Amino acid sequence: MNHYCDVALPVPLDRAFTYELRGLAVEVGARVLVPFGGQRLVGVVVGVHDTAPEEGVEVKPVEMVLDAAALLPEHLMELARWIAGYYVAPLGEVLRGMLPLTAEVRRQWVYRIGEQGRKALYEAAKGSSRRSKLSVEQQNLEYAVLNYLESGDSVKPATIRSATGANKALLDAMARKRWLVREPLAEVRDARRVEMVAVAVDEDPGPRVQGAEGESRRLPKLNENQLAVMAELAGRGGRALVRELRVRLNDAGIPETTLGTLVKRGLIRLEETAEAFHMSGLDSGKKHAHEHALNEAQTEALGTIVAAMSKGGFRPLLLYGVTGSGKTSVYFAAMRRALDAGKSSLLLVPEIGLTPAMAAQMVAAFGGDVALLHSQLTPDERAEQWHRIRRGEARIVVGTRSAVFAPVPNLGLILVDEEHDGSYKQEETPRYHARDTAVMRAKLLGCAVILGSATPSLESWANADRGRYQRVEMLERVESRPLPVVEMIDMRQEFRETGQEQLFARQLIEETQATLDRGEQVIILLNRRGYSFVVMCRSCGEKIQCENCAISMTYHKPGGAEDLTGEARVGQRLECHYCGFRRGVPKNCPQCESEHLYYMGAGSQQGEERLQELFPGARIGRMDRDTVRTRGDMERLLSRLHSGEINLLVGTQMIAKGHDIHGVTLVGVVGADFALGLPDFRAAERVFQLLTQVSGRAGRGELPGRVLVQTYQPDHYVNKFAQTHDYTGFAAKEMYMRRGMRYPPFSVLANVIVQGEKLEEVLAWSAGLGKWIERAALKNVRVLGPAAAPISRLKRIYRYHFLLKAERRDALGAALRALLAAAEMQAIPRRNLVVDVDAVHLM
Repeated sequence: MNHYCDVALPVPLDRAFTYELRGLAVEVGARVLVPFGGQRLVGVVVGVHDTAPEEGVEVKPVEMVLDAAALLPEHLMELARWIAGYYVAPLGEVLRGMLPLTAEVRRQWVYRIGEQGRKALYEAAKGSSRRSKLSVEQQNLEYAVLNYLESGDSVKPATIRSATGANKALLDAMARKRWLVREPLAEVRDARRVEMVAVAVDEDPGPRVQGAEGESRRLPKLNENQLAVMAELAGRGGRALVRELRVRLNDAGIPETTLGTLVKRGLIRLEETAEAFHMSGLDSGKKHAHEHALNEAQTEALGTIVAAMSKGGFRPLLLYGVTGSGKTSVYFAAMRRALDAGKSSLLLVPEIGLTPAMAAQMVAAFGGDVALLHSQLTPDERAEQWHRIRRGEARIVVGTRSAVFAPVPNLGLILVDEEHDGSYKQEETPRYHARDTAVMRAKLLGCAVILGSATPSLESWANADRGRYQRVEMLERVESRPLPVVEMIDMRQEFRETGQEQLFARQLIEETQATLDRGEQVIILLNRRGYSFVVMCRSCGEKIQCENCAISMTYHKPGGAEDLTGEARVGQRLECHYCGFRRGVPKNCPQCESEHLYYMGAGSQQGEERLQELFPGARIGRMDRDTVRTRGDMERLLSRLHSGEINLLVGTQMIAKGHDIHGVTLVGVVGADFALGLPDFRAAERVFQLLTQVSGRAGRGELPGRVLVQTYQPDHYVNKFAQTHDYTGFAAKEMYMRRGMRYPPFSVLANVIVQGEKLEEVLAWSAGLGKWIERAALKNVRVLGPAAAPISRLKRIYRYHFLLKAERRDALGAALRALLAAAEMQAIPRRNLVVDVDAVHLM
């Protein structure tokens, strides 16, 4: 038996920590509970051995082994090590992201008496007095706490409150005086989701009650309400969920206590049962993807994929298919072939908003074989789904970014839908890209991986050009439906002719009305949240900025999530969409006290209001982060859209991603080209992808589609190629420009952010690293910076950054590790450095 184990902990340190096992048996890949820095943390075992540490080095013992066997198979442990190396991230933080099992460990704070507390208690026992600003009652309460904790045990605040009456504020105040020590406690908990079932208990004597199948049984003497409860239960076969039974009783005016009385009398017993998991309630009212017969292009694409799976080994394919070409049907057919071959499949989608539709189609096609993983599941639901997958109870897994780590046994096929989407990039440590991680997982397993998109990322397109990926093309829509006609509306000409700035052009208004009159549906993209995205003073020119971020606050009109009062006008608010800070709308400029505040720019909320004025008879809906907060919100909105209850939808880019609404024949795009001016080399690629994807929502049914794009740059190459649906032309043009500037895919790139709460510290650290870079003369690596990040302050954190570009991946990795070593020598804390390899956003 091994005596020691190395544990990777979720801390920003690039190393594992050695602990003594003391007779405990543990496997690599299992979780353990260990002491660390005054806390108890859950870590993952990455090695077991008998090598004793150096003399004089204290080794603490493992407190608890949480898993009898390894939770992560060897290939996922290897994948974690690859992520840690490729993305220069601490292994412990990588493993924390791979195990969504926080529900199984309860973390809370406990209190114990400190040395200063013992001293105060001793002096009080001697009768000595002390000066205090507290009332006599509060002082007595403090001594009551000290007496209760005198044994030295760590106690939960709820227990202390029950025994002494002290609240958490008093305990924290005592901790600040060092009378108490406040420390975290981690405990294992049962994360199973259960609910109660009421079951009728058989009885012989008394009157009889008629059951669902006509059988009857005797009951003791009962009152009218109790008889009604027993009859309801009998009508349900003698067994019913308590929550459903209570709803029924409330509707009938029967007190809930009646059920409790029957339980006490032994006529009903309560049992636990596993709570049902809600997969998706969305019903589009049309055929599911697996029910469609494949056309010639789909059949050829499926044949290529099946051939790749049959050959075995690592096979990456790029499935390039125009919008509406039926890529989803190909996915489903490929997954069915994998199941027939005894293999499991994993499908990644970029947005939570796409999972209800995809999950509904999955359940229709594969039934109970489906599991779902995304961030809007509760911790208990995530743990439940994760364990279902690990046990092999679900051979089809669909989920967002983190589902790439799902412990799918016998995995034979990985699919990444809309592989170009920036949502696949994690924006916190570990900053992995789920698409690239999926490709590496397929390589480690030796299986096929399919990357699908109508607008592939230029990195994937270049990999296909270089022969690293096999390209599969589907260039026509299903049933030979035409791609929508795209027309550019020159808003400069619109202004010249009308003499005023308009949110919606006259042509868009006219064609929207005509479309609604024909009984068809319209989607309008307005890719900004809120009502106005800038509030500026006309007198001094100052913009109202977030107090936490260097960003203008967005104005939201009444009718939002909450009303604000005080100095603000009731119901109105300013909100930062980065940190979530909210404040009321001031009557005067905070800088110069002027009353002349000007609201600039239009968001989706203003778009909805204007559309209601223009089309009072329309059934208007809005899709953005303010109206869609939960998975239930998205399901309800999509159901209304599919059913035709909504015939005019306005929203942000959420409306552009993957929705298949057959009644939509007109799409309007408002203000999308402002993003072309952002300081990011990927700006043009993102705008082209957005225009193409939202255009693809039109004409997916029997009727042809039409797209109107309002723009101030009608001659920009992005608009020109989007108008003709020419992805290959756009890719060639953008590649030419990237090649000249040595940006990806013609180089590898990392964004290193130096951050901290004090500006002077961030400046000093950035300057120190800049000087080291000058002296080091990093080979084959070009460094830009240090410079203030485009958003120089975010969530009260000041940010400066370096941009590193290299021809080769190994040169970039070596430079980043040398930079981190230099930062450690300069005593720059690791948590104040963010290393973002293959950065998608540079803001």
